[in-house]
Amino acid sequence: MRKRFMARVTAAGLVLALTASMLTGCRFGFASDPDDPNEEEAVIPIDTSVDTFEYDASLKGTSITLLNSKAEIQVALGEMGAAFEEKSGVHVEVMPVTDGDSPYTKVVSLYNSGNPPTMSILDTTDVIALAEEKAADLTEEEWTNEAEEYLTEVNGKVYSFPLCIEGRGIIYNKAVIEKALGREFDPESIATQDEFVELLDALVDAGIEKPVSVAKEDWSLGAHHLQYIYETYDGTSEGAQEVIEKIKNGKLDLESYDRLSEFLDMFDVLKKYNVAKGDPLGADYDEMAIDLADGKTAFWFNGNWAWPNMAEAGAENEDEYGFLPYFLNNDRDDFANSKIQGSPSKQVMIDGQIATEKEQAAAKEFLNWIVYSEIGQQMLVKTCNVIPPFTNNPYEPADPLSRDIYEKVQEGKTFNASAIVPNDHWSVLGAAMQKYLAGRSDREEFTESIQDYWDEQE
Repeated sequence: MRKRFMARVTAAGLVLALTASMLTGCRFGFASDPDDPNEEEAVIPIDTSVDTFEYDASLKGTSITLLNSKAEIQVALGEMGAAFEEKSGVHVEVMPVTDGDSPYTKVVSLYNSGNPPTMSILDTTDVIALAEEKAADLTEEEWTNEAEEYLTEVNGKVYSFPLCIEGRGIIYNKAVIEKALGREFDPESIATQDEFVELLDALVDAGIEKPVSVAKEDWSLGAHHLQYIYETYDGTSEGAQEVIEKIKNGKLDLESYDRLSEFLDMFDVLKKYNVAKGDPLGADYDEMAIDLADGKTAFWFNGNWAWPNMAEAGAENEDEYGFLPYFLNNDRDDFANSKIQGSPSKQVMIDGQIATEKEQAAAKEFLNWIVYSEIGQQMLVKTCNVIPPFTNNPYEPADPLSRDIYEKVQEGKTFNASAIVPNDHWSVLGAAMQKYLAGRSDREEFTESIQDYWDEQE
């Protein structure tokens, strides 16, 4: 499968504010205080005894800024910046996207004020929207050879650094399943929608009355769930854009589009076994993490970014959690039933409009340090706890969710597809999905909502 995302974007298309299908983390800003003074957090040691990275002494004393839209690594990025400064003499100030702001809106406002960050961590399509006008060209950077399967190109050029790979699917708690069923659970044994339903029924019979959690948030419903109808068209970003264009120009009838009907079949399964079925729009996101860790449920549709919530709920790195696919049908040969969606979800863009040559050089050195220094490699994985897209990074994530995605990437059990959609897609169609989740609309009305949305797009 060809994973490289070749983004073909016209100048007119860049006028549109776009948002990434992954919307990683998805709570803009912080859901809770990451620096709770009463919380004792285990610190993973970083070996700094070996550092063969060659620093540019002429950059010493330079100060650069990094706008961070991935809230859960705000503290970790600060630690990385401090480690880099100690070695290079370059100061990196990490600025969070504040609660309630979208990354795209924040960075555009900073450009409008004439004070943009030197670097910005953005969703992939935010980069695409800004790249040719605002970003420095990174096409010739050496690290592109280490991440060539996960590069985003805009009209043949690379304007962003893939920070991490993230994936989503149906999180399972292996211990809970095995305790309930009294037998070993092999995730590979579930390969179709019917087999998943049989497993759910067995868990119900074993006493787990409602074994699934379904988040009510519009970003979860409108991005993480719904965008399977685009991303599973053929499992590529190019295919996702192809089906979107067909919907927009009326060449695809949604009522007869198999991926939409299959998606709703699977979503109906999740609805039926939802622990919050009685009041699905009253469900609490943090409570779902607790339910999964405590064994009230066995499954939670989410991504590996949910680990901080689960760890706070009591889950530990040694526990056996992993991902099942979003089963769309009963065809064992359908990639959607055997692979997890995994893509380069966050990108780092360097400002090419306001930043001085020295600031751009310092930013490029920071990115090279992440990829090529022994310290940067460790901190990306161990401190930030993300899945590295760089083939030369020898470190594996510690938490079971990221580790499962990492292993699936290595084994070819992921598909790399990201749909490029307008920035109100997840909120508008997320609201339509909330109605459907709550039983306040049927398939026909929901399908009309999708078509109406795309009919309004230019």
